[in-house]
Amino acid sequence: MTYKFSLLEKKDHLWIVTLNRPERMNALHSPAHLELDKIFDNFQEDEEAWVAIITGAGDRAFSAGNDLKYQAEGGSMERVETGFAGLTSRYNLNKPLIAAVNGVAMGGGFEIALACDLIIASENASFALPEPKVGLAALAGGMHRLPRQIGLKRAMGMMLTGRNVLADEGKELGFVNEVVPQNELLVKAEEWAKMIMECSPVSIRTTKNVAINGLNYSSIEDAMNQKYESVNTLFNSQDFIEGPLAFSQKRKPDWKGK
Repeated sequence: MTYKFSLLEKKDHLWIVTLNRPERMNALHSPAHLELDKIFDNFQEDEEAWVAIITGAGDRAFSAGNDLKYQAEGGSMERVETGFAGLTSRYNLNKPLIAAVNGVAMGGGFEIALACDLIIASENASFALPEPKVGLAALAGGMHRLPRQIGLKRAMGMMLTGRNVLADEGKELGFVNEVVPQNELLVKAEEWAKMIMECSPVSIRTTKNVAINGLNYSSIEDAMNQKYESVNTLFNSQDFIEGPLAFSQKRKPDWKGK
């Protein structure tokens, strides 16, 4: 299927989604949100889709966030329940997402990256939640995800100033996993995806589900004592049998993802 504001490439179990509005620094408007909502609906439902990489077209920007110019021109302001880029309010997605950040990730663009499980950044990447500088606020999850990912004081240092943080500092702060030259960005993101796909997809989905939902509890004991449906799914999966069997037979597992 051809999309107007996005590109979709499928490589076996990997999906690569590219925000494709380089003339607007990949800033997103309502039609783009609606399109991405459908893409990630399909990713969520497709049993053969195990991991997704999200990146931006061109070499200037991952995403500059909300397309304020489109808004000022009177463009439609339809919203999707799954949030910015069809991701920031998609709370039930248990498949891994990797943000390959090539350049500017501002406002909603940074919030897209924060909604992903890993952030791989090019050396020229920069991150910010600058909404207070224009009388707005980071309402697509940035004010909640950033403190949870790097701690309150560090997050406040970014959010209360709206300042730009370059890739190396982002790694130091803890929200960037790896910094690489721009021409190696997608290759490196695919390497991370390949490492994930060497694991059982059911185990990966269980790990993400339990880790994220466990944060809802104040103590390790409470988190560990919860009954997670994803754990039952793992115990009843084909992968749960295949993993130990492959190990005992000294061969590579043939994961089914179910």
